[in-house]
Amino acid sequence: MLTKDPIDIVIDASGIVRMIYDESIDANAIGRVEIHRGSHVEPTSEGQWTADLSPVGGPTLGPYPLRSDALGAEVAWLSRHWLGS
Repeated sequence: MLTKDPIDIVIDASGIVRMIYDESIDANAIGRVEIHRGSHVEPTSEGQWTADLSPVGGPTLGPYPLRSDALGAEVAWLSRHWLGS
């Protein structure tokens, strides 16, 4: 059986839902969906990877040797600073 980490979903007082996108949940089941980019994970000219969190007012993380490292740092930062978990 495949198990996944739990998904943090934040619902504010006005009913706005925030979560880090994950295909394991159908966001449309919650209600009207409006998706906004939280970051950009991009390669550098040196073949490293960075996670630019400026779309949510955050820093640029990295560089990291692997894209998966940048993605992990991106999710960790969003979880701690954007979702507040």
